[in-house]
Amino acid sequence: MTFSLVARCQTTGMFGIVISSSSPAVAARCSHVRARTGAVASQNVTDPALGPMALDLMQEGLSAGAAIESLVEKQPFIEYRQLLAVDRDGNAAIHSGPESLGIWTDARAENVAAGGNLLANEGVPQGMVDAYLASTGHLGDRLMIALRAGFDAGGEAGPVHSAGLKMADRLSWPVVDLRCDWTETCPIEAVEKAWEVYKPQLEAYVQRALDPRAAPSYGVPGNE
Repeated sequence: MTFSLVARCQTTGMFGIVISSSSPAVAARCSHVRARTGAVASQNVTDPALGPMALDLMQEGLSAGAAIESLVEKQPFIEYRQLLAVDRDGNAAIHSGPESLGIWTDARAENVAAGGNLLANEGVPQGMVDAYLASTGHLGDRLMIALRAGFDAGGEAGPVHSAGLKMADRLSWPVVDLRCDWTETCPIEAVEKAWEVYKPQLEAYVQRALDPRAAPSYGVPGNE
């Protein structure tokens, strides 16, 4: 009931994830990023704890593959879980348990991995990876291109209702965390519009956190 992509920007070292599902608030449970460490998607009969676990292991120095292997060996019910991870060196790793729902498959390349379950067809993850690799520019733009490509390739077998975009860069908190938690229309379009608005202001919000004295104005009445 989900399709997602995790990626590392080879130029900036930023990490990001995009995700969409028929379930409500999918990005709140399934998307995990950490600066200088990696990005993880934990989906399919989701255990949200697996995302931080994988990031902790990668922060300790394990590769994405070793981190996923450790979870597969030690965590219960792993046959129901689908995990995607990319680490600081661009290694990508995937675990898709045999109890994943419906049509499930995955794809990966250097710096990127995609996967899904209850898909319309087996080509969705590879289409997302191909679209990401063919794109250029800001990581957020590339991630949204990949998510749209997954949707256009068929996406989930049924209608999707939630989506999200999350990115980490240098700081302890995600510099981008945009979500549509439920809509009867297109959640991907809603996140695309949110990213269009947020992208020009991203650095300003970072600056306000780092040093509000040097931050630009808020652009609201009463603030010069």
